[in-house]
Amino acid sequence: MDDRWAMFLDVDGTLIDFADRPEQVCVDARLRELLDDLYATLDGALALVSGRSLDDLDDLFSHPPWAMAGLHGLELRCADGRYRGVHIGAARRSLVRDIAGNIAASLPGVSLEDKGMAMALHCRTAPRQFVALRERVEAMLPELAGYEMQAGNLVVELKPEGMDKGKVVASLLAGWPFSGRLPVYVGDDLTDEHGFATANLECGLSVRVGVREPSLAHFSLPEPAAARAWLFRVLHALKHGALSHAHSSGGSA
Repeated sequence: MDDRWAMFLDVDGTLIDFADRPEQVCVDARLRELLDDLYATLDGALALVSGRSLDDLDDLFSHPPWAMAGLHGLELRCADGRYRGVHIGAARRSLVRDIAGNIAASLPGVSLEDKGMAMALHCRTAPRQFVALRERVEAMLPELAGYEMQAGNLVVELKPEGMDKGKVVASLLAGWPFSGRLPVYVGDDLTDEHGFATANLECGLSVRVGVREPSLAHFSLPEPAAARAWLFRVLHALKHGALSHAHSSGGSA
């Protein structure tokens, strides 16, 4: 493995701050320019790895050229434009949507986000509902063979089982332009722990954004603004042939 980096970046809570509702976030021109510059400087070895759908990511980032994994890896557009996805029939999607909708309706302050093959139940405006929400979803899992629960930051998702962010990062690392490079995974949530594990297994860098313990991440940044500032420093170092390194294990990036 050479010392060139391959960067894998989560979106919400990592590159951009959370909003009460997912559709309320926006990507400013400065962040888009930063990612464009990183993509060019890394010779294409940049990927977004998000719980959002690919359509949603395209809307946010104006159909970018870099690789993107949506729905925690259930959707993947590779660096060469090839698409890989999981097919879930309409009847199955409708059943999951109905069950998730009933759960949302039973818990004041909980909202449903329909991601197509996955459903997300958010309680950002009613954080006290999180435990009850998670329990309701767990109770319904026996009726949803082939689906699993993925808890996150004030969100609980129902998604097809068998894929996570770590697996999709490993898949990307097996092909161009990521193969042979040092993986650098930056994320904030429980769903990113799989990505941290893959980066660690490949002797890469794992960077958690925000305060959350325990975590497999070896380094940390306090918030998305700090993550963006760190990425600007990384870009500067890459352009000048001197990568910035994190301090010690468990320290700040």
